[in-house]
Amino acid sequence: MLDCYVNKLMIVVGSVRPGRAGLPVAEWVNRAAAEAAGFEIDFVDLAELALPFMDEPNHPAKRQYTKPHTFAWSERVDAADAFIFVTPEYNHSYAPSLANAIDFLSQEWWRKPVGFVSYGGVSAGSRGVASIEPVLTTVGLVKAGANVEIPFIGTRVVDGAFEPNEKESAILGKLLAELGTLAGALKPLR
Repeated sequence: MLDCYVNKLMIVVGSVRPGRAGLPVAEWVNRAAAEAAGFEIDFVDLAELALPFMDEPNHPAKRQYTKPHTFAWSERVDAADAFIFVTPEYNHSYAPSLANAIDFLSQEWWRKPVGFVSYGGVSAGSRGVASIEPVLTTVGLVKAGANVEIPFIGTRVVDGAFEPNEKESAILGKLLAELGTLAGALKPLR
């Protein structure tokens, strides 16, 4: 049974590359989260969000934003109780588009849980997730223990659709439950 403390779950498609596998994977995550009780979902495709590269003159910790896109992004992230980042591994690291989206803000991420659905080749995106962990700690995100890791993504998306295996579906279920529990536990600390 899902521990239903999460009011709003933001699912973020971390890659902006044309033809990316992340969008069909994120659509699967979105369907699974919609079936889980207790989630209002905000689906964010960073390609559609189209944040420029860090164009704010002030440090994000000050929350002295000047650009309409930053105000809009801040409002969406502030409203979220938990996050799932669907992200590739690029050169043993994380997607720069995801780093940019995180770096745009500061306080809005504070003491909120985050989970990962990563994909790639043989390592299934795990090195990208490991390399972004210091960023998460710095902005105050709390990483869930369950991670969905999808290997050999190039063979897993067929005709624009991703079909998970049983293991991936089971781990996603655990991740959603954990995010619900963590969001409830962390809410008083924000």
